[in-house]
Amino acid sequence: MEDYLIGIGKRLKEIRKTKNRTINDIAIKAGVTNGLISRIENGRTMPSLPVLLKLINSLEIEVTDFFKGMPQISNANFIISRKEESAIIEKEDEAIGFTYKYLFGKQLTSLGFESVLLEVAPNSKREKVTTDAYEFKYILSGECYYIIGNEEVLLKEGDSIFFDGRIPHVPVNRADVSSKMLVIYFFV
Repeated sequence: MEDYLIGIGKRLKEIRKTKNRTINDIAIKAGVTNGLISRIENGRTMPSLPVLLKLINSLEIEVTDFFKGMPQISNANFIISRKEESAIIEKEDEAIGFTYKYLFGKQLTSLGFESVLLEVAPNSKREKVTTDAYEFKYILSGECYYIIGNEEVLLKEGDSIFFDGRIPHVPVNRADVSSKMLVIYFFV
């Protein structure tokens, strides 16, 4: 079952949108908060089994239908992610100037990971967020200030940072050009 965990949020969002339901519609029906659904859909947290079952029920589909199309267990010695499988991830509605592009994700034994390409535009705006993961960021181009808790650090092209995503954090681009970074989330 571990191989399914990384794709749950993506699958939830896909079905919800196909059924033309809002996050609020699903939250009310499942008895959870809008914020929880947003965090699940955006890969920031994994739902407990009871919550997942409530969400599936609120989508008015069978559990088996929810898991159709999810990654299958494979005995291959490698994992490939094709360019055409990459997709833009919709994050918080209040976030301005942030573009997340999903690159790759997989659950391996007790460690799950997901990688995205994040572009932070100049003068972008977003509140601090938390994730249920350790985060690794590598600055591909430009520069970006990273605010983690009450600390702020400037990261330039070629720099990297690793931190506990449960600490509230946000990247801030005060430059005139976009900053692009590789982000890897490690779910443990």
